[in-house]
Amino acid sequence: MELASQFENAVAASKTLAEKPSNDILLQLYALYKQGTTGDVDTDPPSNPFDFVAKAKHEAWAAIKGKTKEAAMQEYIDLVGKLKGQP
Repeated sequence: MELASQFENAVAASKTLAEKPSNDILLQLYALYKQGTTGDVDTDPPSNPFDFVAKAKHEAWAAIKGKTKEAAMQEYIDLVGKLKGQP
C-alpha cells in the first residue's frame, strides 16, 4: 500500500481511538499531520500571547521543521498504530 493511502487511513483511525491521547501526543499528531500535508511551518506564530493552544500547536509544528513530508507521514502512521495497540 502506498504511503499516502496508509497516511489517510491512519488519519481516519486517529479519530476512532478507544481513548483520547494526552495533550503531548495530540500535539505530536498535529505537528506530524501538518508536516506531512503542508511541509515546514508556513504561518507566523499567533499574535495573541494568551492563545496557548494555538501557540503550542505552532511550536510543535515548528519544532520538526526540515523533516520530509514522507518521514512525517510514516511517523504519524507508526504513532497511530502504537496508539491503537498495533505492533
